[in-house]
Amino acid sequence: MRIVVRLDVMLARRKMRSKELAERVGISETNLSLLKSGKVKGIRFATLERLCEALDCRPGDLLDVEPGEGSET
Repeated sequence: MRIVVRLDVMLARRKMRSKELAERVGISETNLSLLKSGKVKGIRFATLERLCEALDCRPGDLLDVEPGEGSET
């Protein structure tokens, strides 16, 4: 199985730009872009919490699981 980040979906639903979300959450646009693309190995719970607060959602709205092979660690 593989964990997929659905941050782009929530941004579209909230009609919010990445730049605005990065400012609200307190992370760089570069780090937000890496998170959106799934090119990170982890996320701090505090960051996930701030993302959920800014987007008025739950962690399950941002993260999903797809069948198949997972990423190598």
